[in-house]
Amino acid sequence: MGGSSSEREISFQTGKAVISALQDLGHFVFSIDPISGVKQTIQTLTKKKPNVVFNALHGRFGEDGTIQGLLELLKIPYTHSPVLASAIAMDKPTAKHLFRQAGIQCPEHQVATKSEILDRDILPRPYVIKPCKEGSSIGVKIISDGTTLPHSTDDLWKYGDGFMVERFIPGRELTVAVMGDKALGITELHPKSGFYDFESKYSEGKTNHIIPADLPASVSKIAMESAVEAHKILGCKGITRSDFRYDDQESGADGLYLLELNTQPGLTPLSLVPEQAAYAGISFHDLVEWMVESATCDY
Repeated sequence: MGGSSSEREISFQTGKAVISALQDLGHFVFSIDPISGVKQTIQTLTKKKPNVVFNALHGRFGEDGTIQGLLELLKIPYTHSPVLASAIAMDKPTAKHLFRQAGIQCPEHQVATKSEILDRDILPRPYVIKPCKEGSSIGVKIISDGTTLPHSTDDLWKYGDGFMVERFIPGRELTVAVMGDKALGITELHPKSGFYDFESKYSEGKTNHIIPADLPASVSKIAMESAVEAHKILGCKGITRSDFRYDDQESGADGLYLLELNTQPGLTPLSLVPEQAAYAGISFHDLVEWMVESATCDY
């Protein structure tokens, strides 16, 4: 837990919740913060010889296939998705290309550089600018009529060289957790101000969670099927969470769009996966235990 990504503090929250549950279940648990470096991380894992690594890292290095590759080399089973699935899911444009090929509707987008984005509107407004390889809505900007383009010194630009410019889908924010090969439920998110950004996700009282989401049965069915299909397309394992936008002004499920799939969804007290698991009758302790028992290593 921890790590060097922009989601370091959220990773600590996830890690602490998981440690508490694992200790309650009778497991011997020790934590590693890989910010100390790859060499130190390898030395600790080699010395401690864990039966399983519970990956509570978020963001780059933790969910992009990097730590997964290290654990594969050390032949230590770990939770969540394997190397390739993690790498592809973290690269939003590549993941969306695969989703579209499978028939899952995603918003149209273009990949652009900082200079191209600052020069002109890449897409008709409104549109969204987001880093290609970040999570937790970090760096996301919505550009609508009357909005000025980000300044050249905006924090957005520190998250890489390539950015995804994506058509903004009006309407409702939905998310679906998948456990193994089964969707747990659908939550609708109502931020009290703005959109479901980093602050709305991790600050208590900033967002109302409605579970189950009040949707037409046909839309619920397709959202849950699409989440499971996206999980399988990338070769994911364990727990994932897929985020959708739903424009209910369109006919039926025509307004349902998959935005992205998260291979390392948060397990903090405010996180959506534990909430959906509880709705499905699965306690947090049972969820964590299942993840440990489902840990794998491909080599």
